[in-house]
Amino acid sequence: MKVLGIDSSTQSVKVEVRDADSGALLERSTARHPSTTPPVSEQDPEAWWSALQQALGQVNLDGVGAAAVGGQQHGLVLLDETGAPLRPAKLWNDTESADEAAAMVAELGADGWARACGSVPGAAFTVTKLAWVAAHEPELLERVAKVMLPHDYLTWRLTGAHVTDRGDASGTGWWSPQTGSYLTEMQGQLSADRFPKVLGPTEAAGEWNGIVIGPGSGDNMAAALGLGLRPGDLAVSLGTSGTAYAVSETPTMDASGAVAGFADATGAYLPLVCTLNATKVTDTIARLMGVGYAELDSLASDGRSNGVTLVPYFDGERTPNLPNSTGWITGLRSDATREQLARAAFEGVACGLLDGVDALADAGVKATGRFFLIGGGSRAASFRDAFAGLSGRDLIVPDADETVATGACVQAAVVAGLGTFAEVADRWGLGAGERIEREPMAEAGAIREAYRVASGLQAG
Repeated sequence: MKVLGIDSSTQSVKVEVRDADSGALLERSTARHPSTTPPVSEQDPEAWWSALQQALGQVNLDGVGAAAVGGQQHGLVLLDETGAPLRPAKLWNDTESADEAAAMVAELGADGWARACGSVPGAAFTVTKLAWVAAHEPELLERVAKVMLPHDYLTWRLTGAHVTDRGDASGTGWWSPQTGSYLTEMQGQLSADRFPKVLGPTEAAGEWNGIVIGPGSGDNMAAALGLGLRPGDLAVSLGTSGTAYAVSETPTMDASGAVAGFADATGAYLPLVCTLNATKVTDTIARLMGVGYAELDSLASDGRSNGVTLVPYFDGERTPNLPNSTGWITGLRSDATREQLARAAFEGVACGLLDGVDALADAGVKATGRFFLIGGGSRAASFRDAFAGLSGRDLIVPDADETVATGACVQAAVVAGLGTFAEVADRWGLGAGERIEREPMAEAGAIREAYRVASGLQAG
């Protein structure tokens, strides 16, 4: 038997076909999504479906018995009675709802939100995007028949079922991972029947062409499955945005807003810190310096930042909650070098995410197990060196470079009855990779402190 995993991200859709017994990758394909430029970041859901059809047409589906969708979190999809999108979907990195988010937190209080849904909503959260639509496009609300997240939309197109899962639902702001129920008071002016049914971790959504479709989940939840993440393990993901998360057996309720109290895709929890700026920062610095990414990595690997500090809030920031912020460079002297600026770019991204790891610990999350560095940025030697040196921990860079689609394959195998999540992860050898041993970095403390000072100036 074969299984199919779908990763519908901001940039593209990727599909993987794997052998259900060994986990061996058999085929992979991809198709692009329309590009977006925050602060307004929107996509037509129909474009996701078209891209998925294109990607599926490039692989052999014979013998596939089960499939699942992992998708970008938080986006707001509104459909009318015919199933047509009422407007482009507002994505996770659309920050137009920053004012609505601030007003909602002011009304209920950060403690109130943390107790209610485990998170303090910022502009990324779906609940704030629905509030933005209510404030700016109120005429649409009367026509809303279904509210969905991006992965829900693709599951619906495949099966006709209006469903979601607890992992993705926990990032909306209107569902509680602590109680496993909807918060009807957070659903604005829409009745409860407009929202999807929340499926259990192993519950099938339906079928598509004879293939059983799992409940799917958010991209971070699917990535945790693709890594075989166990309680206490930590993952830092370096894509366009950055995330730091760990599997926890207990929920979190962080009133500071730094840690989002998400559920995972197995029945446990996935407390997570997200930044809007990760590899886009190093891409930008490479462009400004007139070099390719490989050359920037080489420049950064050849030296130290020597007091140059870069705060990477290029397109606003989610953690900390600074939607209107910009980038910030301090410590420049007349003898500054290209190598120092290149190094500061990698260190700035690393410092921001390691502050997120510290926030997880402050929220009571035990993340002292394996430390995985994943995502496209993990292939850069300078990111590996920065995270190992600044954290003082060994890293594992997985052999697999596509954990979300792999995690969707894992869910598909479990829904098909081929073992538990742990059994499938062990059988497939998930989490194997190159071990990066930490090297003493005498200036690590000074670099992280300089970053905290500089980021505090930017926040002020």
